Amino acid sequence: MAAVNESQVVALELEKVLPKVKQLFEQDDKFYSNIKSKNVEKISYRQMRVPLKLRPGGSFQYFDPNGGDLGRGGGATWDKAVVQSVFVSQNIEYTKLTQWATDDNQKSVKNAVRELVADALDETRRQLDSQMMQSGTGQIGIIDVVTVGAGFDTYDLDNVTGARLMRYGQTVQVFDATLATLKGSGVITFWDVANSQIQVTPNVAGAIATDVLITAGLSAPASMPAIYGVPYQHSNASAGTWLGFSRANTPEIRANRVNAGGSAFALPFPRLAINQIGNRVGIDNSFNPKAWQHPCQKQAYEEVGQAVSFIQKQNKDEGLNMYFDKMSMAGATTMESYSWPKDRIDFVSDDVWGRGETLPIGFYKTDGRHVFEIRGASGGVATAEIFYMVWGGQFFVNNPAACAYIDNLAIPTGY
Repeated sequence: MAAVNESQVVALELEKVLPKVKQLFEQDDKFYSNIKSKNVEKISYRQMRVPLKLRPGGSFQYFDPNGGDLGRGGGATWDKAVVQSVFVSQNIEYTKLTQWATDDNQKSVKNAVRELVADALDETRRQLDSQMMQSGTGQIGIIDVVTVGAGFDTYDLDNVTGARLMRYGQTVQVFDATLATLKGSGVITFWDVANSQIQVTPNVAGAIATDVLITAGLSAPASMPAIYGVPYQHSNASAGTWLGFSRANTPEIRANRVNAGGSAFALPFPRLAINQIGNRVGIDNSFNPKAWQHPCQKQAYEEVGQAVSFIQKQNKDEGLNMYFDKMSMAGATTMESYSWPKDRIDFVSDDVWGRGETLPIGFYKTDGRHVFEIRGASGGVATAEIFYMVWGGQFFVNNPAACAYIDNLAIPTGY
C-alpha cells in the first residue's frame, strides 16, 4: 500500500499569514506639515488680502538753507496680495465584499475599510505636500520618452522630480509644454519611482517628449490655478503674475535667485543666497531661513565637507562616521525632502509662509454622512461605497524679498 503523500493532506494544512502588514510606499508630508498652524487664516471664498508695504516713499535731497526751495515730497506705498481658495479631494472607493470579507479578525489580519479610513488623511496630506512642489499649474511630471503599448503608454520622466509627485491609480492629464493643448488623460497603472517611469492607461494620442503631466481636475492649468507651491512663491521671474501683482512692474515681489548654471553645488551659492536676502530686507532682519533640499544636494554639500576633513585617531577603540548628520548652510539649518526638486535648494522662512483655509482638511460630509453609496447602471444601488477627504485653501508668502533659492544645480550621479 502506498504511503500517504503531501498532496493528500494539503487540505488539512494551516496557512500562515503574518499579522503585521508592511507598507511599501512613503507618505511624506514634511514641508506641508511645516507650515505652522499659527500661520493659518480662516477665509471665505472671497479673496483674502495680504497687506504689503511695498515702497518707503519720500524724496531725499540736499537743500540750500539760505532761502532755497525744499521742494515737494511723497510717502510710502502700500498694496495687497490676494489669495483665493482652491479645492482638492482624495477619493476612496471600495466594494461591499471588501468590507464583509475583512470585518472580523477571524477573517482577516486587517480590517480593510478601517485601514482605508485611517490612511486617507495621511495620503491626502502627502498629496498636498506633493502639490507644494509645483508652480501653481498642477504640473507633477515632464515626459522624456514615450513608448506606445497595447492599450497603454509608458512614459520615462525627467530626473528632476521623476514619478515622485504622483501615485499608482492617480488620474493624470497630458498637456503640451505650453499648457495650451490637452491631449488626453489616463490612470497610472504602473508606477516605478526608482526608475522615473510610469504607464498610463489608455493610450494618449499624440503624447511626445516635453509634454507635461497635470493633476486631474485642472481643465485650463495656464489660467486655472492649482496650489501655489514653492516654485511659484520662490521665483524671481519678471513675467507673469504673483498673487495679483505684475512681476514685470513690481520687482519688490520677486524672490532672490542664484543660478547655478548646471554646475555642481559649491560653497559660494548658499552664502550668496543668504546675502541676497540681507540686501533686500536689511542686515538686522529677524528672518531665519531653513535650507530645504532633496537629500542628493545634501550629499553634494557633504562631499565638499569630506574633501577638507581629517580624522584624529586616539589610542583607543573608536567608532567611525565619515558623514555629517547635522548641517547648516551659511547659518541656515538644512531640511530634507525626497519630494523636493533635485536641482534646487530653497531658503524658506517659516515666518513669511502661511495659508488661508476655507475648508479644513477632513471628510466631505452631507447631512452628517461621510460614506456614500455608488449607483449601478440600472439606477439601483451598487455594492460599492465611496468617501472623500477634502481641503480648500491656498498658500502665500507675505515677504518674497525674504525668500531665496538656488536652481539649475547639477544632480549627483546615482539620483
